Amino acid sequence: MQKISLPERPDWRGTAKGLGFTFADMHGEPYWDETSAYQFSLRQIEDDIEDPATELHSLCRELIPDILASEEMMDRLVIPAAHRDYIAASWRDGAPEIYGRFDLVYDGNGPAKMLEYNADTPTSLYESASFQWSWLEEQIAAGVLTPKDDQFNGIHEALVARFAALFPKGTDLHFTAIAGQPEDYATVESMGWAAREAGLGAHYTDLEKIALSEERQFLDDEDRVIATLFKLYPWEDLLRDDYAAHLAAAGCLMLEPAWKALLSNKGILPLLWQKFEGHPNLLPAYFADDTDGCASLGGSYVEKPIFSREGASVRIVEDGQTLDVASDRAYDAHPMIRQAYQPLPIFDGFRPIVGAWVIGETCAGIGIREDRARITQDLSRFKPHFIRD
Repeated sequence: MQKISLPERPDWRGTAKGLGFTFADMHGEPYWDETSAYQFSLRQIEDDIEDPATELHSLCRELIPDILASEEMMDRLVIPAAHRDYIAASWRDGAPEIYGRFDLVYDGNGPAKMLEYNADTPTSLYESASFQWSWLEEQIAAGVLTPKDDQFNGIHEALVARFAALFPKGTDLHFTAIAGQPEDYATVESMGWAAREAGLGAHYTDLEKIALSEERQFLDDEDRVIATLFKLYPWEDLLRDDYAAHLAAAGCLMLEPAWKALLSNKGILPLLWQKFEGHPNLLPAYFADDTDGCASLGGSYVEKPIFSREGASVRIVEDGQTLDVASDRAYDAHPMIRQAYQPLPIFDGFRPIVGAWVIGETCAGIGIREDRARITQDLSRFKPHFIRD
């Protein structure tokens, strides 16, 4: 694994704008950054990232029956009691999953380590599945990369195949996100694009415009009944929303399914370690009130709330000394877990995290974000990658 300086494509910003990639620059900083790229060998991708991410997803699925059978674990994950039966039914009935993203720490040597699993509403899908693939093709055509260079990126094709496998052609799907969020819309539109390519109907409506019919079914902004809904709105919020009372009776298949509420929760990190202690792709982790377990971390750990976004309310401690604290403390009120501190590698002053995309139950590609800070936050950069042997 190397970070290689490369020339940028002429007028790539114009291309991005024309494609609707309006957040390629954010907050006065580049978000998409192709002044360099990460280079991997095929062995590194297959052995250290692809296969482990697929296995990690399998471990997470193995954990679900344990959680559903334990009120203590459900309490640990702060799952609202009123909706536990609804979540259990979604697993029992085989409600299908579409995608998720593991965040991994990896420096090119040894097994990648799981930092967390974005199992419900991961973003950066468009950049990972589409824009970085265009970058590869155009850089090969320009002679910047060689015709033998490749990229671990079958994300879009896997999404198309997943939708085609789950729904008969002509099935209407609905997609929703909070209005006015370009990053969220790009993710939802990437999903809709894949669904349309699979021969399905794809209708978008802003989350705020979804209504409830007299029959207690969900309606879109044209008063059409929503039978299947992909919602870029996290379960930890939805289960506490006024609409949660109507979920069980609305007859609407939710994507991601309700059982993903169990996995999109950093409380699974200590539960995974408890069940699969010593697994090469897991870091030791404990709930913050587990005195003995936390003591075993030796004073070097990352403290995280079970719910958090973009590094908010995270604290890094090494040898008993606080190294970094997120300035955004929006999630301080949530229960905390502590995970063994695994420093991110440093390449040219930036610390990368590998995002491994799981489509269905199989890893299908990666995207890389890097940050100058130890805590990857909202000013991180997305970096393309390529494979060269």
